[in-house]
Amino acid sequence: MTRFLIKCSLILALLFIGVLIGMEKANEGMVKMKGYKDSSLQAPFNINEDIDGKKEASVLGKNVTSHNLDKKKEHLENIKTYNLFSSLGKAITSFITSLTENIINLFSSFL
Repeated sequence: MTRFLIKCSLILALLFIGVLIGMEKANEGMVKMKGYKDSSLQAPFNINEDIDGKKEASVLGKNVTSHNLDKKKEHLENIKTYNLFSSLGKAITSFITSLTENIINLFSSFL
């Protein structure tokens, strides 16, 4: 199961990179077709470096920073949703744990 998830994640990342490369090639083709640089045609993925050496990335025209990622992580942690499978798993786990403890106590009482 773990290997399957790793393979799927790698394939998904590879396909996403392929889409970004394809968008970049399409943008270059549009610029070549027009014959001049148009400011309305933006590259899908840009990495810029400031004078201070800080790097800024933008994907599809939106800036991506670690601050944005921290906000998203904090937002996901604050969301409290009910997960049916998680609660079922916890209930089954507690049932099996208590059942196992009772069986062990029963056998130890005979000894």
